[in-house]
Amino acid sequence: MNVPPNSENGVAATPAPSNVVLQRTLIGVAIAAVSAAVTFLLVRNSMRRAPVDETSERIQSLIDEANRLLRTLDEKKHG
Repeated sequence: MNVPPNSENGVAATPAPSNVVLQRTLIGVAIAAVSAAVTFLLVRNSMRRAPVDETSERIQSLIDEANRLLRTLDEKKHG
């Protein structure tokens, strides 16, 4: 005799299909959220600028000074 499972006959009922779908959806959302968080952290860390060393700062200041001198010479030449 085929009796549907229920609490009365002592056989454990299987979860309703909607519960299984909900559980799978929640697991998928959790995996997507973790994946997005890891991706965000990796991108943020890769976009951080490397610390500028003294030599690079000095070279940049010399380039800026040379550009200012060239502009001044240009202005005197054309002005």
